[in-house]
Amino acid sequence: MEIKEFIKHGLVRLPPGFRFHPTDEELVVQYLKRKALSCPLPAAIIPEIDLQKYNPWDLPGGSGEDRYFFYLRERNFEKKKKMTTNSGYWKPSGKTQPVLGSRNNELVGAKQVLVFYKGKPPHGSRTLWVLHEYSLSDHGLINSSTQSLVASRKDWVVCRIFAKRRSTKLRRRFARFQESYEYQATCSSSSPSCITDLSDEESINGEEATSSDYIV
Repeated sequence: MEIKEFIKHGLVRLPPGFRFHPTDEELVVQYLKRKALSCPLPAAIIPEIDLQKYNPWDLPGGSGEDRYFFYLRERNFEKKKKMTTNSGYWKPSGKTQPVLGSRNNELVGAKQVLVFYKGKPPHGSRTLWVLHEYSLSDHGLINSSTQSLVASRKDWVVCRIFAKRRSTKLRRRFARFQESYEYQATCSSSSPSCITDLSDEESINGEEATSSDYIV
């Protein structure tokens, strides 16, 4: 079976039953390092893309799946700290984490978590879209065979993008809010007292919810 059968919109479509789920080390060493040094990749499964031209929900890939992309980062990215799209921006969340090799526990790269915000900075609204950006570390790369390649390598990063699921607690609160809303709408015309009774019961339970809790 030819690999071309699984290629669509620049993505390799794996056969049924196969999942691409690499570790942080595998992403950095087996894919990103090879990409940056122009070496052959283990598989042509991660496409190149300009992330600033796409909102996360418009990116190619299956619904509910982690999506992986190579992105050529701007040289002045460290000064900007934000990556913008036409509907919002990616904002770093938390500190950069080291990616360590499994053999000698050596530093091979770094991992930065970013969250997508709708709107213009700094007043955008946080969404559930998350990006893990992996970058290379020069430590351990420079040797007699790769020194010249490292000096000329481009600033490639590899990204894993996914939509974070709402917590179980939040889903339950939303379900209770929805049931409460439907109950009020049903009985408001026939029994004015039922809304008051429901509000009193929610106040006793200490779990009164509002629609603003569920805005993404």
